Amino acid sequence: MQALKKFIPVLTISLLCCLFIYVFYRTEKTVINQFIISFVSQDLYPRLKTSVNAALPLNEYLVYSLPEGLWVFCITLSSSFFHIGVMSRRYSLVFVPLLIALMMEICQLLHLTNGRFDMMDISFATGFWLVAFLWTRNNNNTKPLFQSFDIKTIWCMMSYFIVYLAHVN
Repeated sequence: MQALKKFIPVLTISLLCCLFIYVFYRTEKTVINQFIISFVSQDLYPRLKTSVNAALPLNEYLVYSLPEGLWVFCITLSSSFFHIGVMSRRYSLVFVPLLIALMMEICQLLHLTNGRFDMMDISFATGFWLVAFLWTRNNNNTKPLFQSFDIKTIWCMMSYFIVYLAHVN
């Protein structure tokens, strides 16, 4: 638990930055924005979004690439506590976020999913993954992912679930 405590502030700030960008700068067709619209109303949401955009304009890299980099960062941090076992071998989950990000971009390139292939997304994802990987590389005390249900497992599963909230309907 102590190792996770040092990551909670940076995880929280990173995820709140992603939420802010998605809510105020991305399409209202994302799952999280559909939820927000149902909470604040169809009339109020566009006005809030316009006000925030006018008060704090962001460039397109911050709007479209930074959130992916931040969620890769968060998932890498939370995955660093776990491994999976396959035929008496242990595989660290710390590599899974980068693989997911790369696979999502490949799926976009092949038009298998919504979105647009972007090398900048890959750059942000790889850079943030590397920072998280280097920050956690000495974490040799991993455990099987579903061995127990504790705060580390909950943070890890929530980090992966949050990616769904960015899905465009």
